[in-house]
Amino acid sequence: MNDVNDSFGTDAPVYVISVAAELAGMHPQTLRQYDRLGIVSPGRASGRGRRYSMRDVQTLRQVQRLSQDEGVNLAGIKRILELEHEVEQLREQVFHLANELEAARRAVTRRGRPAGPEGGAGVRGELVRRTRLTIFNTAEPGNPDEPRDGRPRAEGSGRGGYGPDVPGQGGPGNGGFGQGGPGRTEDEQD
Repeated sequence: MNDVNDSFGTDAPVYVISVAAELAGMHPQTLRQYDRLGIVSPGRASGRGRRYSMRDVQTLRQVQRLSQDEGVNLAGIKRILELEHEVEQLREQVFHLANELEAARRAVTRRGRPAGPEGGAGVRGELVRRTRLTIFNTAEPGNPDEPRDGRPRAEGSGRGGYGPDVPGQGGPGNGGFGQGGPGRTEDEQD
C-alpha cells in the first residue's frame, strides 16, 4: 500500500470511496456524510465520483479518533481541523518570513557596516528601508493659475498657496507662500 502512496504522493486523489472507507475503518456512508458537512472534502473524478488521497484517509482516521476516543462532536471536529489547517498555514508563513529576514540580514552584512548619522559606523545588521516616490505634474503647460498638483487655486492666494483660509499656506502673512510677504514660523505663532 505504501508503494502506491509513495508513487502518487499524499495529496494525490487516487482512492475511490469504498477503498478510502476500508483504509479509514469506516462505512462509505460515513465518508459521504463527512463530505456533506465539509469535514473531509475529497477530490472529484471526471464522472463526479469522490477520490480520496492518503492525506484524506489520515484525516478520516483523526476524525474517528476525536469522535470515538475524545468524545468530540462533529462541529467541534470540523473546528479543530480548520484550526489545525490555519496553524499549518501560519507556520509556513513564519518559515518564509524567517527566510526573508535571514536573507535581508545577510545582504546587510555583505554590504559592510552602514554609515551612522555622524559619519561613524552604524549598528551591524541594521536594515534600512528605502522608499521611492514619483510625482507627476498634472497641470497643463503654461497655465500659471493652476498649481503643479492640478488643484485650482483659491481667489487671491498667490502662486504658492491654496487659499487665505489655510494657515501657513497662502494669503498675506499666513506662511510666507502667498502675496503678503514673509509669514511667521510655527514657533512664532500663538
